[in-house]
Amino acid sequence: MTADRDQLRFYVDESALGLGKTLAAARKDTIHVGHKLIPECAVGVLDPDWIPAVAARDLIVIARDKRIRSKPQELEQFRAAGLRVFGIGGKRICRRGAG
Repeated sequence: MTADRDQLRFYVDESALGLGKTLAAARKDTIHVGHKLIPECAVGVLDPDWIPAVAARDLIVIARDKRIRSKPQELEQFRAAGLRVFGIGGKRICRRGAG
């Protein structure tokens, strides 16, 4: 499925890029870092640089940044930009080498 510029609702941060690519393949309303519909958000872009681009499009962010609570300046940027962020987390169910 191809994302539709007029239906975009979600942006998936690089911290959850695999999920972002999967959602973008299945949904018309989701893009991710490195997606052609948001060229200012290339892979490797720093959070302070993508936040304004995503906020300007009024997208909901999906992220898996475990250290976000220890980054008060970035938290303030999220708030100031009015971004809505859905944080996913949790430990891996299966460790490398485990059956």
